[in-house]
Amino acid sequence: MAPRSRLVAFSSAGALVLAGALCAALVGGLTGELLALVLISVGLGGALLLVFLEIGLGEERDLEREAEQRRVRERQHVVERRRQWPPRWPRRPD
Repeated sequence: MAPRSRLVAFSSAGALVLAGALCAALVGGLTGELLALVLISVGLGGALLLVFLEIGLGEERDLEREAEQRRVRERQHVVERRRQWPPRWPRRPD
């Protein structure tokens, strides 16, 4: 997820929470309460989902980095094993 889209997503969630709080303060009666409840719930729920997304993406980046390090170690290990053993001479037929 690009940093700009991350910023837009979190800002949108914050704007929904703010709009819900304004509705609770400015709109009276049952309508204001329902608008506040819905907007704040959607904003906080969206923020929570975005946090879980960030955690998941971070874990995937870590797994990819570990896999790349493992591939590099395996390549180095194969090269070291080739250097370690001298070439064998072919056997003479009996």
